[in-house]
Amino acid sequence: MNYLKDKIYFITGASGGIGKATALQLLKNGAKVFDFSRKRQLSAEVSHENLHSFRGDVSVESDVINGFQNCIERFGTIDCLINNAGVGLISPDLSTTELDIYDQMINVNMRGVFLCNREVLKVMKPKKQGHIVTVISMAGQRTNPTAPIYAASKFGARGLSSGLADQVIKEGIKVTDVNPGPTDSDYWGDRTVPREKFLKIEDVARIILFVLNQPVDVIIREINFDNMKFLAG
Repeated sequence: MNYLKDKIYFITGASGGIGKATALQLLKNGAKVFDFSRKRQLSAEVSHENLHSFRGDVSVESDVINGFQNCIERFGTIDCLINNAGVGLISPDLSTTELDIYDQMINVNMRGVFLCNREVLKVMKPKKQGHIVTVISMAGQRTNPTAPIYAASKFGARGLSSGLADQVIKEGIKVTDVNPGPTDSDYWGDRTVPREKFLKIEDVARIILFVLNQPVDVIIREINFDNMKFLAG
């Protein structure tokens, strides 16, 4: 059964990586996608009648408010929010880490999730239906000595999401955390890492669609996954 067709998906950071792969798979399944991205726009690369892009920063309140208003004007409603935008910067020595590094990760990975959740709830609560999916990371469950601030931002986002799930379940709104392990994406930059042992962005996108393509009364609260080669060491 295809529960994705004709639904409206608001995706942050859909211009690349996991967000782009998810958006493309949704479009193939007949969904309508609103891409909210800071740098580039998916619609500049992909021409599709069910795709609309809006340039904005999830950490800027006015951008988020304008983005959701634009989505409503374009599609009439929002059935699902996918919080995918994120930033990851290494901070191996906390004693020498600049405040800007902390601010960037907390502002995007936590403040951005809060702002988007707040705005989409204004749409979902009146109709007592909707789905909020947040792409967090296994870094929200296990720490890494090279990225303690990144982990802190993901632990925080996971706490926010879990609390929200408890708050809105009685209003018919589903909340799901998607927690992939290390994924072969631009996050790693030019760092020397074993990319051959990482998840592919298409793998993560397929998991997200699995979560989304469930009957309205079925909820997956949290889903954790890794590449077997990575876990095997």
